[in-house]
Amino acid sequence: MLILGIDTSCDDTSAAIVEDGCRIVSNVVSSQNEIHTKY
Repeated sequence: MLILGIDTSCDDTSAAIVEDGCRIVSNVVSSQNEIHTKY
């Protein structure tokens, strides 16, 4: 079974696909840290 997990906060968003509850098939993170660094 494949499970899609999505997490979001003020600055970061991530999504992961896990197979059979133990193998990470994909994990992607989008962050705004680079944009906020100058502030």
